[in-house]
Amino acid sequence: MSDPIVIDRLTKYYGPKCVVNQVSLRVQAGCVYGLLGRNGAGKSTLIKMLTGLVQPDAGRATLLGDDIAAVQPATRARIAYLAEGHPLYRGMSIDQAARFTRQFYPTWHESFLRDILEHFQLSGRQKISRLSNGQRAQVSLALALAPDPELLILDDPTLGLDTVVRRDFLESMIRLIQGSGRTILLSSHVLGDVERVADRIGIMVDGVLRVDAPTDQFKQALRRVVLDFVGSVPPVPAFAGLVNHRHHGGKLELVVINYGDEQRAIVEGLGAASIDVLDMNLEDAFIAYTRGQSRPLPNLERELAPC
Repeated sequence: MSDPIVIDRLTKYYGPKCVVNQVSLRVQAGCVYGLLGRNGAGKSTLIKMLTGLVQPDAGRATLLGDDIAAVQPATRARIAYLAEGHPLYRGMSIDQAARFTRQFYPTWHESFLRDILEHFQLSGRQKISRLSNGQRAQVSLALALAPDPELLILDDPTLGLDTVVRRDFLESMIRLIQGSGRTILLSSHVLGDVERVADRIGIMVDGVLRVDAPTDQFKQALRRVVLDFVGSVPPVPAFAGLVNHRHHGGKLELVVINYGDEQRAIVEGLGAASIDVLDMNLEDAFIAYTRGQSRPLPNLERELAPC
């Protein structure tokens, strides 16, 4: 059986600019995959190509075995897509939105929909125009899950929600989704959310998929090395695994991939008065890896072995 998402050298240009550059990726069944990248990295364009909103210039991809250029109606009914901003017809009530959405799916679990709405304390009579951003996100999730999809593609589903509403939405989403074995592709700017739910992450930089690794493995691969110097900070030589470095005062901070004996010897040779090697959470690791560089980024797609 093919993986639910298979991407092979997918490419998109806007004018002369290549915004998605030969991205290849496989997402296995039951995986929660976090797709990350700074603004303009190409992740939203990649998702729009998968969902048929943008046509690729090269490469191909399949969803649940169907080529994205010709997804069959029966296959499309097994896929749910939550778009950024949760666009809904605001003149409708929740019940009217449900009846409208139900027409596009051969399978519809009305009782499940009602259970979700009740969980969020929403009435079908409420007008969508009078709902908060968080409530519209909750309605979008309920409508997406009612057909019992096998694959969910979520494009920044918590964007614009305040901290409390975002946390409640995320926890509810995971309770409703994760236990069912569904496959989820989740794009998000909220790294803490991704860290809590994603089994595996991909990081796009300038249209290129630079990281494709288990979430914990990516975090464990990067270390922040902090050196304190009594005098001036010496120049840092280029060495294998060095992602970036910066200094302020007598303190030098390095971010290093796969910090081992070779890297340790180079670092100790700088003559610091003290050296601390620190773990990083996903947000810190992401920022360190994607921060502007003066040298080519190490490609973790190659350096990290797949799980």
